[in-house]
Amino acid sequence: MKIEWIDYRKLSLNNINSKEFRHLWLLLYWALYGFMFRLVETNLYPLDRYTPMYHPLDDMIPFCEWFVIPYVFWFIYLAAATVLTLFADREAFKKMMYFQMITYSVTILIYLVFPNCQELRPETFPRDNILTRFMAALYATDTNTNVFPSLHVIGSFAAMLGLCKIKAFDTKAWWFVNWVICILISMATVCLKQHSILDVWGAIPLMLAAWWIVYKRKRKKNVKC
Repeated sequence: MKIEWIDYRKLSLNNINSKEFRHLWLLLYWALYGFMFRLVETNLYPLDRYTPMYHPLDDMIPFCEWFVIPYVFWFIYLAAATVLTLFADREAFKKMMYFQMITYSVTILIYLVFPNCQELRPETFPRDNILTRFMAALYATDTNTNVFPSLHVIGSFAAMLGLCKIKAFDTKAWWFVNWVICILISMATVCLKQHSILDVWGAIPLMLAAWWIVYKRKRKKNVKC
C-alpha cells in the first residue's frame, strides 16, 4: 500500500487546532516527561530508601555485551516510530502517544512512591572490547535507580505498536520484524545487567492495561481526540 504522507507545509498558528494538525499538541508531553524523569533521576531519597530489584533468575542470565547493539538501537527505534507515525499515519501517531503518555506517567509515579534500584552490574567484565568499554562508560553515567518497571521494555513495545499500526505497513512480515526487535531490546536490558527480570515482568501488566485502553477499548464516536 502506498504511503500518503501528511503535508505539514500547510501548518500555521491559525490552523494548529484544526482536526488535521491538533495531534501535534501531544508532543508537548515530552517536555513534561523530560522534566519529571530528570527529577526522579536526581536521587530524591536517601540511598537506603531504594529497594533493590532482584530475582534468582538474574544470576542465571549471563552478561553478553553483544546486546549493546539492540539496547542502543532502542533510541533510534523510538525516534523512527515517532517520525514515521507523525508523517505517515495520524491515528497511529496519536495512539502511540496515548500509550506512551499512560505508561510513562504511571512509571514515573511508581518511581516516586516506590524508589527502586538494581545491584546487578558486574564489577569486572568477562572480556575487554569496544562493547564492554561502552558499557563501562554507560555504567559510569547512568544511575542504577528507577528501574522497575523498565522504560526500555515499555518504550520498545510502544514503538512496535506504533509502527505496526501504520496502515501502509500492516503486513505479517512487518509485524514479525518489529516483534523480533522488541524482544531483542527487552532481552538486552537483562543481558547487560541494566535491569532485573522483575523489571521486565513489571512492565508487562502496565503495557497490557495501556494497550487495552488505547487500542482495544471501544470509544464514543463523537469524542474528539
